[in-house]
Amino acid sequence: MMRKAVLSAAVGAAALALGVAGCSSSSSSSSASGSSSGSSAVQVGIILPDTVSSARYVNADAPALTAECKAKSLNCDIQNAQGSTSTQQSLADKMINTEHVQVLILDPLNSTVGAAIEKEAHAAGVKTIDYDRLDTGASPDYYVSYNNTEVGTLQGQALVAAVKAKGITNPDVAILDGSTTDHNAVLFNQGYMSVLTPLISSGSWKKSGEQWVTNWDNPTAGTDFTSMYNKDHNINVVMVANDGMANAVIQDLKNLGLAGKVVVSGQDASAAGLQNILSGSQSFSIYKAAKGEAVPSVDLAAQIIAGKVTDTFTSVTDPTNNQQVKSILGTPVVITKSNIDAPIKGGDDKLSDVCTSAYASACTAAGLS
Repeated sequence: MMRKAVLSAAVGAAALALGVAGCSSSSSSSSASGSSSGSSAVQVGIILPDTVSSARYVNADAPALTAECKAKSLNCDIQNAQGSTSTQQSLADKMINTEHVQVLILDPLNSTVGAAIEKEAHAAGVKTIDYDRLDTGASPDYYVSYNNTEVGTLQGQALVAAVKAKGITNPDVAILDGSTTDHNAVLFNQGYMSVLTPLISSGSWKKSGEQWVTNWDNPTAGTDFTSMYNKDHNINVVMVANDGMANAVIQDLKNLGLAGKVVVSGQDASAAGLQNILSGSQSFSIYKAAKGEAVPSVDLAAQIIAGKVTDTFTSVTDPTNNQQVKSILGTPVVITKSNIDAPIKGGDDKLSDVCTSAYASACTAAGLS
């Protein structure tokens, strides 16, 4: 997972050869249901996992997938499992056995449901593309994501830089990891701990505690942090795996009168995360543009359907079965105040969602308009 592939942005002739119009999707955050166009057969099924682990699934991924399906003249059924494994399975059943899709793009809630879905898909002759998360042990045909170990490494490096910039001489760090059922969370952890462990081992940093947060649940992250802080009031750095959990930590720090004084990390470049960066309560986030996954995933599906895959792949090792998976990996970007406009320019966040009245002056000072 250390080498990056070039993201393919077009499949030209392959897309033209499809000649089938129409793309349907359901990007609602309140419903897992949706219907595909009745004018032509559904070619590609796409199942996103939830609206909790990352707001981007609704705000960025679904629109980007919809746009690329339209650009490639593919009829796509785009759904969100709303955090339910039974819903994710039933959506897959429909796509595989009723809609008879040719390609299934899946972001699995966990490896158990993911493996069952991919086994069913392969039995029906459906090619699978793992989206964002590798479905470990499921032997997917392809994997499209970001270099998630690098995401974690960037988090660790940015955290160290933020601590130095804050002038903290005795870093006492609490660590809040993502869900153990999400392989990405494991990779993020490997990345940032590769940076932090040497500092902790040398004694220059103190590790106050570490907690894996079930299902990336934000309130749970807040509760976990409160428990950590109650045991150690000297915590002045919090390594948090994503923006949603970071926001929960920041709310607790506000209640303690410590927001902005404690270094807090993040990831996802969400609107709330950008607001926290503007206010100074969060030091940075990591930007993984939705188009960086959506475009190559849909383009690859178009190539599969056209019968000629031309993309260039890197190889990722599945840690469960040690198999090599053909992969396309994007390059993540650290977001601070200096480049806070990048997720807005990239279309993943809306200026109006970030620069609300409460953040108007901070947006002006940061050059957001």
